[in-house]
Amino acid sequence: MNDSIFSPQALNKAMLEAVEFIHAEGWDAGPTLFALVPTEMLVDTLDEAADDSPLTLVVQDNLPDNLLPGSEALGDYVSRLAWPAEIAGAVLAQEIMFTDAAVAGSEPRPARLFSGVLRGEAELTLLQLRPTEEELAERGPFAEDEIELRGGPGVAPGVIAALRYTLEADPDEI
Repeated sequence: MNDSIFSPQALNKAMLEAVEFIHAEGWDAGPTLFALVPTEMLVDTLDEAADDSPLTLVVQDNLPDNLLPGSEALGDYVSRLAWPAEIAGAVLAQEIMFTDAAVAGSEPRPARLFSGVLRGEAELTLLQLRPTEEELAERGPFAEDEIELRGGPGVAPGVIAALRYTLEADPDEI
């Protein structure tokens, strides 16, 4: 496999594609898990126009319906996964309640948490706050189309560790 597949830039691009996919689905959704497959492996099945990204998102649509975001059941489910060597990485998107510790007295707000890892060292977590009714009213009729993301190192380390484990586990041993 091409080394550029495992770069932070490849993960950034894949994460933004996951954000756009989930955003198009709307709020109040269950967790979504994506496998990150090297695009070169899928070149025969994809349109040539989609060929510009080193990684392609493959939605894992077999998640049980009872998996709630941030729940022990979701953590248990993810911890039992083991991706084959051909899978370059994984992204988990889930809705959470977020309290901004940097703002004194802030109330918990709905948000989406996107956590992604690649084989090697690349990892990234992004947070998208759900706009309040007041924010939507201030921004105008297309405010829901705007996507504002936050991120940084050390965000959701437990989710990152669980996803990393799925890439390191031996599928034959699970």
